[in-house]
Amino acid sequence: MSRFPTISDEALGALRALVGKEIRRPEPYVEVATRDAIRHWAHGIGDRNPLWAAARLAPPTILFAMDRIVSGYVTGLPGIHAMYAGTDFRWRRAVREGDRVLGRSVLLDLEEKASTFARRAIRQTYRTTFVDDAEAIVCEADSWCFRTERDTARELQKYRALEPHRYAPEEIERIRRAYAGEAIRGAAPRYWEDVTVGEPLPEVVKGPLTVTSVIAFVQGWGSLYVRAHGLAFDLFERHPALGIPNEFGVPEPPERVHWDADLARAVGVPAPYDYGPERVAWLGHLVTNWMGDAGTLARLNVQVRRHNLIGDTTWCRGRVAAKTVLEARGEVTLDLVAVNQRDETIAQGQAVVVLPRRSLAPREGARHPSSTTLAL
Repeated sequence: MSRFPTISDEALGALRALVGKEIRRPEPYVEVATRDAIRHWAHGIGDRNPLWAAARLAPPTILFAMDRIVSGYVTGLPGIHAMYAGTDFRWRRAVREGDRVLGRSVLLDLEEKASTFARRAIRQTYRTTFVDDAEAIVCEADSWCFRTERDTARELQKYRALEPHRYAPEEIERIRRAYAGEAIRGAAPRYWEDVTVGEPLPEVVKGPLTVTSVIAFVQGWGSLYVRAHGLAFDLFERHPALGIPNEFGVPEPPERVHWDADLARAVGVPAPYDYGPERVAWLGHLVTNWMGDAGTLARLNVQVRRHNLIGDTTWCRGRVAAKTVLEARGEVTLDLVAVNQRDETIAQGQAVVVLPRRSLAPREGARHPSSTTLAL
């Protein structure tokens, strides 16, 4: 098997020189949160909440479709694999139908870490500030990827070979029932006073993951490097290390690890796997289902812990960790986790939700809470 590039001191030094500097913004998939863009994003993550269409609001994590850097696009270290590992969103306000949102990113930090996956890993963190046409901040988000040497990861073989899970009819029936019974809070307000520390959130199932469902996500999200025909060759001309020859000798981007088993194994993963931002969005979906139409998602901080392989089913779960009143707002902190059918934790994090308070219940006809501005 041909060797991939390794992390050199020269390339790492060139990347370190960019720390603190604004990074050129790649062309986004979505610039304006149109009705179509909102629907495509919701469908791509499997979010069936009718609120988005009825209230002309976007699921908060649509920002992944509006900026490629927050989704895991990285600069520097050509030919070194990038594995998306998490995002910490801090919203100031909701994204509404018709909003034009621009992301501006700086390379925040580079941190070298020991890795059991690839022996050496570089954690590469960006801060993206999303602003609207009036230059008002919509959201700040820190996203990070781990840069790893593909050959080293393959040779270390941290992840044992796994046979794809074969589903018995009763397992598929359990998943079907979970989808049919998915609890969406909807218009009934969930008041801060009614929330108890320790109470669980109704779980949300995702999967089983298939190449079809990966395509559905890409239709809403847009991908990082997937291009067709002349646009693909233009991309490889600008960034030669992105054009990795496939079995037919045709250059394709490293993004095909999400559906190409041979390349997935070549980078040290036993099978194709999902896009990390998808799991962050799934846990966001869990939270917005629970909080109801009157709640506001203020923060979502999720770390991707291990690969979600083709064939896996993910169960998204949460629990109330704390509640407080801050500047008259009723805030609730939630612990979140995503677990697969092998009972492995594949993502975890926290969310902060602002819920209505009974003592401050809005008058009939008041604005939807998601249209307000948060001072975080």
